[in-house]
Amino acid sequence: MKKRNLSLILFLILIMIKNVFGQYDVVKVSTEKKEYKFAAGESFNINLQAKIDEGWHINSHKPNDEFLIPSEVVVEGKGIKSYSVKYPNAKNIKLAISESLVSVYEKTEYFVITITTDKNLAVGKKSFVIKLNYQACNNESCLPPNTASTNLEVEITASKQPTEEKNEIKSDTNNIDISSNESSKTIPEEKNIKSNTKNENDSISSKLEESGLLLSLIFVFLGGLALNLTPCVYPLIPITIGYFGGQAEGKTSRLFLLGVLYVLGMALTYSVIGVVTSLSGAVFGTLLQNPFVIIGIALLFVILALSQFGVYEFKLPDSLVMKAGGAKGGVFGAFFMGLTMVIVAAPCIGPFVLGLVTYVAAKGDPFYGFLMFFVLALGLGLPYLLLALFSGKIKNLPRAGFWMDGV
Repeated sequence: MKKRNLSLILFLILIMIKNVFGQYDVVKVSTEKKEYKFAAGESFNINLQAKIDEGWHINSHKPNDEFLIPSEVVVEGKGIKSYSVKYPNAKNIKLAISESLVSVYEKTEYFVITITTDKNLAVGKKSFVIKLNYQACNNESCLPPNTASTNLEVEITASKQPTEEKNEIKSDTNNIDISSNESSKTIPEEKNIKSNTKNENDSISSKLEESGLLLSLIFVFLGGLALNLTPCVYPLIPITIGYFGGQAEGKTSRLFLLGVLYVLGMALTYSVIGVVTSLSGAVFGTLLQNPFVIIGIALLFVILALSQFGVYEFKLPDSLVMKAGGAKGGVFGAFFMGLTMVIVAAPCIGPFVLGLVTYVAAKGDPFYGFLMFFVLALGLGLPYLLLALFSGKIKNLPRAGFWMDGV
């Protein structure tokens, strides 16, 4: 059984490595000229050419399915007042991975961008960045969302003057339906254009609410409950409640208070982990662009998973565990035991927590990190509160055994 599980894990590793190295840029973008010359406050057109590798396509700006990621052109740079984009006509094609027609761009496409600069923009050379956010697919699979970008060098003159070479739209481009494929954005004064994160002028928290924050919290809470059934945590439940009983002197209210403090101690530790992880999100996100970092994280998951399958035992030093569990009695002792619970439970809850750490770091929102790990601690600590109120039911719990290996 262990050999079969090990073979399955190794097979998944190979697939993961293949997918990591199989991700490459299938779209290259460029402009007609390397440098343009315009007056401050003037509007000018830029033709963005996107070359898509043979056998691949990207979703159009208005996909037929709302669950598909649309292609979007974004212009970034200080001094831009507004910009609009005229998207090319899309093609509707039939793919093996979709039952309905898919609206896509293929081969070579042109996006016409009209940029209006601020009239108070200082004279001199300016650098803007044009990005095409897209998701590329072939007939069988899709790559993760990606961004192709190019730099746009513009020389700003003091007053509106005729330019030496007018930037005309290419005559050999695809026909553009202005009425249906035009998208425009106005940039607030003294603010740079933001990248394509789809949360402009919106807080991260509100976007998370719209994208299913409640379901995520429910999943994390249930995950915390499930972690109580792991071999590292489950045997501690009756021991911990018994310890509380000895400190409560037969008073249910005090027993419940100790349970609350124990859970709050856990919540504090995990919340700190969540906040610290989210604050390092920018660095973490940059590292995740490196395939070797992704493989390293994947191998760490596998190492932790193999310990769960019983291939070997992963445990912390006994001295550290004993120090963590050797709290003094009373209210402070219960709180301290909760603080150090993460050390005692680490060998078993590591894979789940590591996955949550990766997810929170990618989000980069401290409030989100705090909330996720706080809810995880509540799920992990709920049984202690219930059993503190109904301590007589502890004897009805099933005994620890090999059944926990499947958790």
